[in-house]
Amino acid sequence: MLQAVESHPAMLLYLNNAQSIGPNSVAGINRDRGLNENLAREILELHTLGVRTGYSQADVTNFAKVLTGWTIRQTASDPDRGGEFVFLRRAHEPGAHTVIGREYPDDGVEQGRTVLTDLARDPATARHIATKLARHFVADNPAPALIDRLAKRFVETDGDLKEVTQALVSAPEAWEPKQTKIKRPAEWLVAALRATGQKGAVQRIVGGLNLLGEPLWRPPAPKGFSDDNAAWLDGLAQRLDIANTFAQRVAEQLDPQAITETTIGPLASAETREAIGRAESKPQAVALLLMAPEFLRR
Repeated sequence: MLQAVESHPAMLLYLNNAQSIGPNSVAGINRDRGLNENLAREILELHTLGVRTGYSQADVTNFAKVLTGWTIRQTASDPDRGGEFVFLRRAHEPGAHTVIGREYPDDGVEQGRTVLTDLARDPATARHIATKLARHFVADNPAPALIDRLAKRFVETDGDLKEVTQALVSAPEAWEPKQTKIKRPAEWLVAALRATGQKGAVQRIVGGLNLLGEPLWRPPAPKGFSDDNAAWLDGLAQRLDIANTFAQRVAEQLDPQAITETTIGPLASAETREAIGRAESKPQAVALLLMAPEFLRR
């Protein structure tokens, strides 16, 4: 997966590696263009090891040299395969390079692939991935024991994410009765549509995501949208506005009590049931359901 992601044209363009040229390569000498470290930095910081795991700025620079020549075929010169990944030897920084204490010989595209393989198998990567999975699905501050078990399974299975996911799903921490994670805007909007049986209009969904701070496919930084509850608390007032508008449009054909049982059922507190039951209208009842703590969280 790591190999596929880092050589994907979208990633090469997004993090500027398609324009990165080794300063001492043929292309670098002839065109006076240089190195771009964005992709190398994000691979180390976000995609594999994680921050503060022992790599240095020199490792970032050397890794960026390893990745020079990882670019995209030009459509003008190759209309049939334009836009695909290609390794351009004349843009690759020549020579062996040392990344995190290991020297990698200059064997073309395989130099980068070997570094990626070693990074994928590094114990720090196992712990980084385990932490991200536990934080997303279980809690903002997951139990260290859970992270340890997931990281151990990652190492044992050579990074088999299916096995790691099974370990997560079977972990007792994943089945604690208390809901700790606030649904991100996209999750909440989709849950509202599913709960009420609505297909949803793409334009409205995209507009809602923009209003709630999770614009479709447009995260504010390479690390993506935040997985912490704190990032989404300020948007709860906007969710209330959306819930009210949505309920006014669809609620008259619905049974709020039945939807409550189908969606949050045994999770619904007495206070939530009472608020929905005492609503003055169906739209108010549906809006209260969509803004109930049990519906907002997962």
